[in-house]
Amino acid sequence: MTPPRKLHIKSYGCQMNVYDAQRMVDTLAPEGFVETANPDDADLVILNTCHIREKASEKVYSELGRLRTMKNDAARAGREMKIAVAGCVAQAEGEEITRRAPMVDVVVGPQSYHHLPQLLARAARGERVIETEFPIEDKFTALAQPKPDVIRARGISSFVTVQEGCDKFCTFCVVPYTRGMEVSRQVARIVDDVKRLADHGVREITLIGQNVNAFHGEGPNGQTWPLGRLLEHIASIPGIARLRYSTSHPRDVDDSLLEAHRDIPAVMPFVHLPVQSGSDRILAAMNRKHTAAEYARITDRFRKAREDIAFSSDFIVGFPGETEQDFADTLALVTQISYAAAYSFKYSPRPGTPAADMQEMVTAPVMDERLTRLQQLIDAQQAAFNRAAIGRTVDVLFERDARYPGQIVGRTAYLQPAHVMASPDIIGQVLPVAIDSLERYSLKGTLVAEPSSNTGPSSSRVLTGA
Repeated sequence: MTPPRKLHIKSYGCQMNVYDAQRMVDTLAPEGFVETANPDDADLVILNTCHIREKASEKVYSELGRLRTMKNDAARAGREMKIAVAGCVAQAEGEEITRRAPMVDVVVGPQSYHHLPQLLARAARGERVIETEFPIEDKFTALAQPKPDVIRARGISSFVTVQEGCDKFCTFCVVPYTRGMEVSRQVARIVDDVKRLADHGVREITLIGQNVNAFHGEGPNGQTWPLGRLLEHIASIPGIARLRYSTSHPRDVDDSLLEAHRDIPAVMPFVHLPVQSGSDRILAAMNRKHTAAEYARITDRFRKAREDIAFSSDFIVGFPGETEQDFADTLALVTQISYAAAYSFKYSPRPGTPAADMQEMVTAPVMDERLTRLQQLIDAQQAAFNRAAIGRTVDVLFERDARYPGQIVGRTAYLQPAHVMASPDIIGQVLPVAIDSLERYSLKGTLVAEPSSNTGPSSSRVLTGA
């Protein structure tokens, strides 16, 4: 019997990359590859890259330097190691990667992961392979899942891609250039994937896309379905207890999505809705196509649909031309909305984006100082949100054994970790927990009901206030 080949994937960045890494593992499984956590003994190492974070390309090249040493060591030991660079940096840089790092065997963009077996076969023949094109007819194929017999659940929660690409062209963002235009998967394919995952014990599905609420997939009758209707349909699949989606754009929030939060208990009351800035002047420079007031009205509509809803967001500090007043407007919006969590970053230019050519740069010390002030405000809001759970009973989906013997950890509707002392039999169940304490970001409590054999969606509302 031929021994399995070992595959190591290191992913950077967003949820989409986590999902893409799983997709690559599933695609390569029929080729005899099994995952390993150790790159040193891998036959194939894939760097699954992200172009969003600061100095993303240089981090990749630094990692490739370490992999070059591993590849040389493997060769001296008589073993061949292949190296592939995938993801958005691969899409953006293409041949530059093989020029700077000649030991890379395959460069593959996000639309071509389904070609990995063929690309690796070409590399085995001595070719240096670069595939970074994404014609629209191929993108639909790229969004298809692997064959059913290689779809494998990975725990209680799983991602399912429903949409990819973005047509918004925010001036700071490379996604339209690296992921291409917005494309949605067919409803039937998505539903088949969710059913298979539910059959393998998955209880929570997160629908993901670069602009997920722009979903406009073809339904069974040829009609276009919005995201809200898709959520309603998936909620009826036996075994699925919770539904989430990420990441959303404020301009694509429609009535169907609000109605899904109002009417479907399985749709969690926690929405990641990036705003980036609270300044209308900066939002216009970012080409966000909404104002701070419009964003606030959207959050109000969500709260009218479901009063216990909470929000997280993304913020960029120090966008070119940002004044102290612009930053004060951001602090004011954060104070007005009150977030359960948020991610904030200093602006860094991405080659090829319009913002990279803007001249009014904010100095690094000013960016650092503003980021500190913003994060202090966000941290205070998150701490207050978490403290509000103490003394209340919340529904928790239990996921796995925790650090200490006899302790099980799960997540609330708002993705807060919650720990209880209980049997592992509760893993996969949604159970009410009385919260009695908070340790940093983790809740601790006691089960208030005996576990049951019911694996259907919980019909109770989460009692933690937003």
